[in-house]
Amino acid sequence: MSLSSLLVPAILFFALGMFACLIKSDLKFPPDMHRMIVIYLLIGIGLHGGKELAAADMGDALSAVWAALGFGIALPIVAYIILRGLGKIDPLNAAAISAHYGSVSAGTYMTAVAFLGGIGVTYEAYPVIMLAIMESPAIMIGLVLAGYSRRVMGGTSKADKGMMKHLLIDAFTNGSILLLFGSMAIGAAVSAPSYHKIEPFFELIFMGALCIFLCDMGMEAGKRLSEFKSVGVFLVGFGIAMPLFGAACGLFVGHFLLGYSIGGITLVAVLAASCSYIAVPPAMRLAIPEANPSFYLTLSLGVTFPFNVVVGIPMYYAAAQYLHETYYPW
Repeated sequence: MSLSSLLVPAILFFALGMFACLIKSDLKFPPDMHRMIVIYLLIGIGLHGGKELAAADMGDALSAVWAALGFGIALPIVAYIILRGLGKIDPLNAAAISAHYGSVSAGTYMTAVAFLGGIGVTYEAYPVIMLAIMESPAIMIGLVLAGYSRRVMGGTSKADKGMMKHLLIDAFTNGSILLLFGSMAIGAAVSAPSYHKIEPFFELIFMGALCIFLCDMGMEAGKRLSEFKSVGVFLVGFGIAMPLFGAACGLFVGHFLLGYSIGGITLVAVLAASCSYIAVPPAMRLAIPEANPSFYLTLSLGVTFPFNVVVGIPMYYAAAQYLHETYYPW
């Protein structure tokens, strides 16, 4: 893995955003711009994935669905066990943090797509299905862990049933998930001539929009650096170790179980290593108001997201390349 692998415009713009925050620059983006660009990027990912899926094998797509469900269920449980057993984190904070690490970061996935595109590596369409699916199971597991934690702490759980139903509905009707699934369906349904009419807007300028998004995210991550003291040494270490563990699982599943190419394996590893900072935080804020938001927000935006963007993605790609060349040297 060379230094040139980090010199991708998207990653450099993320670094620029962090640098602007660290030097206390007056650089700011319009308040609604972040939401608008996220919507644009999600639609672009969905349309591209749908177009590819239209020509893909549905049996392989089903394998990706099962892998996504497995990650969304298993990773939060592993995170909870680590936080409680090794870190001695209180049950409710552990449950809230765990849900973030079973979910996914669309921003990290987009950065990985930009990274692969920058070095000319192709990949399968199936990881975009995993991106759309992994959000909901993690939220559900977070709710289960929260209910378990309250019982452990002796709290009442009568009011939890209504909240759980409400949050489960929200998990399936989440705007990001709706955009991804809806865009995939549209991308798969429209004819090639129709798709070509919107292709310049959703594909040709996609990377430029991603650079603006990551510059904004860099500034958000920079704001979280000052909160490291409140998070603690163990949680900072967890914010780096957990994505490495998730990436190792993703590399194994992507290569040995799904049989993807180097690019596809990299994206599966990125999905398993990422940590949600959009859909899960508000859900956990509602479901577990006792948990400290600075813990899971600092970990997701201040530790795991920057680590994955700057260090993790090139590392996961190098590991995927090694696996592919070692076990399929031809």
